[in-house]
Order: sequence, then C-alpha cells, then structure tokens
Amino acid sequence: MNHVTVIGSINLDTTLRVKEMPKPGETIHAIEHFTAGGGKGANQGVASKRSGANTSFIGAIGNDAAGKVMFELLEGEEINVSGIKTIDNESTGQAFITVDESGENSIMIYAGANNHVTENLVEDYKQVIESSDFLIAQFESAISGTLRAFQLAKEAGVKTILNPAPAVKHISDELLKLTDIIVPNETETELITGISLDDDQSIELAAKKLQELGVELVIITLGSRGAYYNFGDQSGFVSAYKVKAVDTTAAGDTFIGAFASRLEKDFSNIEEAIDYGNKASSLTVQRYGAQPSIPFENEIKEIK
Repeated sequence: MNHVTVIGSINLDTTLRVKEMPKPGETIHAIEHFTAGGGKGANQGVASKRSGANTSFIGAIGNDAAGKVMFELLEGEEINVSGIKTIDNESTGQAFITVDESGENSIMIYAGANNHVTENLVEDYKQVIESSDFLIAQFESAISGTLRAFQLAKEAGVKTILNPAPAVKHISDELLKLTDIIVPNETETELITGISLDDDQSIELAAKKLQELGVELVIITLGSRGAYYNFGDQSGFVSAYKVKAVDTTAAGDTFIGAFASRLEKDFSNIEEAIDYGNKASSLTVQRYGAQPSIPFENEIKEIK
C-alpha cells in the first residue's frame, strides 16, 4: 500500500446546475444548488484514500464553519489530518462552480487560508513528508510551501507529483527540477510549453519539452481520449473509458489521486496505474459535485 501525502488546497464548493452558461449581463435560473467538499488538493487526497492508499494531508483552513465542515469531511475519510492547520482571522477556501447540461463547468476560487500553506507550516510536518512514497501538489495554495515540501521530499527519496493547475504560464525552474512526475491537462500543457496540441506528434513534442525542463515522467491528460505518457524510452496513449459526462469537476483530481495510489516507486507499472486512474475519473464525471463524485476502490475494480 502506497503512502501518499498531498499538500495543497481545501475548499468548500458551492455548485449551481444550469441549463446553459449565462452570457455577460444575463440573469438565469439555476436548476439545482448544493455545497460539497472540494479544493484540488483535498479532492486528490480523497481520491487517493478511497483507492486504498495510506493518505496524509498538509494544508490550512480558517477558524469558521466552512473549515469545521471540511476538517470533519477529511477526517471522516480516515485521512491523516494532523498536518491541517487552523488559521485565525482567515476564511476557509471557497469555490463557486457553475455546471451546464453538457457537463462543462466554470469555476471561481477564493484561496483564503490556502495562502497560509507556507514554508513554516511545511517544516512543522517534515516527518509526514519523509515517511511518504509520493507527494502530490497543485497551484491552489502558497507556492513557497510547495517548493519547500518538494525539497524535503527529494532529500528523503520521496517521489514528487506536480499537477500544474490552475494553469500558469511559467513554473519556476527550481520547482520543475524537484518534480519527478508532472500531470498537466491539454490547456496547461499548451500554456507551459507554448506548443498547440493538434496531433499525436505535437503531444509527443510537448511531453519531451517538459522532460527537458527536468521532469522524469510526463503524463498529459487528454479528456475523453485518455492520457499520453513519456518516460525514458517508454511512451504511449492509454485510452479513456467512454461514458456520458454530467459534471467534469474533480475528474483530473480523481485521476491523479487514484494513479498515485497504484504507481510503483520505480514506475514499473505506468500503463496499469494510468488505466486505473482513467477508470476512476470515468466514474467521477458521471456524478455531480467534487468529493461526492469520487469513487471507491471496489467500484473502480468493477470496470472491465
């Protein structure tokens, strides 16, 4: 069983289901409204745990009702929450999500306490990182904390996984050199590399460019097509599972958490781990909400 630690965001999500996205200046009626646990970091942690990995979390919440809800949700998943710090006079992270009938979403995020996941907080939980097999991070919390966490992980021989989301144009060279595995989607890949993913050749070219920046294993998630990976002299596409998507929120997070739960530290089972991640995310997109949609190991194993 892998020990996966996630450093990153914890958000309380508010979701509105609509027939179609509103145009600028337009007022529309929503079909449904609900709140649920979210945040890319927390989603990845839940996905890892529900796939059977021993999972720890490093992050921050506000001293408010939303923070209490999120702490209890993650604790209820039996994730090690000792690395979650409560920040006084700060709000817990919030996300406001609109989902249309085709399953596409629009998301606005208020970081709040996630901005307090700094170097000092990371130092307090150094032992959690050092005891892990994999450390996962995203870009929804303070980058200084992520950088320090990756430094500690590399010193301890822990494999690092970077999900460069939300998309940014430039990632520091220092962080990339500390990254063993990078998992961007198409948009993020194009923004980082400047290469438009128009065909198989451009996808391969973009992956090689990411490797030139210092990353060992590149996995580019391609939505309904699946994923492309490149590692040393191994590369290829791993097909997705064809389903009808109703909400794509947390699909990428589910993939990463599930993938990390299965990957061997020597990367000897890359295709098998990617296929498992694809199975998990295919279930997520058929349900509404972020964390409520993330499947459990027994459900994933039923997919043939």
